[in-house]
Amino acid sequence: MIRFKFLFPGLLFLTFSFGCKPSNKECEVPTGYEENLTSINIQRMEGLFFEELSKEKMLENLEAYPQFSKAMFANMGFENQEQLAEELLLIHQDSGMVELYQEVQTYFGDISKIKEDLEVAFAGIKYHYPDYTIPSIYTFVSGFGSDLIITEEVIIIGLDYFLPNDHKFQPVDLPNYILRRYNSAHLVPMIITAISTQFNKTKLSDNSLLAEMIFYGKSYHFTKTMMPCTADEFIIGYETGEILGSYANEEMIWGHFIENELLFETNPFIIRKYTGEAPFTDEISPDAPGRIGRWIGWNIVDDYLANNGITLPELMEQDDARLIFKESGYKPRRP
Repeated sequence: MIRFKFLFPGLLFLTFSFGCKPSNKECEVPTGYEENLTSINIQRMEGLFFEELSKEKMLENLEAYPQFSKAMFANMGFENQEQLAEELLLIHQDSGMVELYQEVQTYFGDISKIKEDLEVAFAGIKYHYPDYTIPSIYTFVSGFGSDLIITEEVIIIGLDYFLPNDHKFQPVDLPNYILRRYNSAHLVPMIITAISTQFNKTKLSDNSLLAEMIFYGKSYHFTKTMMPCTADEFIIGYETGEILGSYANEEMIWGHFIENELLFETNPFIIRKYTGEAPFTDEISPDAPGRIGRWIGWNIVDDYLANNGITLPELMEQDDARLIFKESGYKPRRP
């Protein structure tokens, strides 16, 4: 079993070579993105459903915003709008929900940073995919019922999920290793990674670990392309030390995959050990972060683009994971 070694002299080098990408002060939005910058409108729905409530007002809001209402409340299973309005009235008058709403209003009174980050990311998508239509975007307080609802037509952000990690209100159904990713710094990368699935082609017949690794690698590369000034940890959801430790031990991690002949493994249980949510990848080391197969997949995809001179749309259209791996020429970096 491999133990990760965090050697400070090595970390200094890794931070420069592989670690966190440039900060916003050092990073420039790629040429061509600017001409696709468009001011987006984020509709704040929480006030409409929490302030000065009555059944009549609730019904009016449901009817006035059918796209939002259908996406947000369709799964509640009520037969008609009147029953739904009555239930929402009860929920949103609950003292705990009212306090949660007030806390969200305090912390997210200004969402200009979210708006700016989304505008840059959408400009990137429009640059690579000119026919892309930006969805309608809403914010809401879901009572920790929905973090993000994302379709080709709509994005709904459950702002309560993205309160600071030390806030007294936290979702109770998420373990700490996942919960730490639920904050405003990770919000827009989560959205763009979810959107990437619209473009990420895969072979349905390939159920291998390699195919899953490449799928996630393409998703993270997509997000990094659209958000080049965002550090890697906010894209993949690792702590900075986890990224640095992974680079420091990349050769040993890769050796584990090769020695155990894992790349073409099709057992779902084994695949989940390397790409599924977990606090660490115990099969490699208790110090190895969870989802390490996704991180390796990201590196393979980066090398594939670097060595083949293809465009992002060509990458996302390529559904042959084995070809991507073969033509990547991937080799672990040596610290």
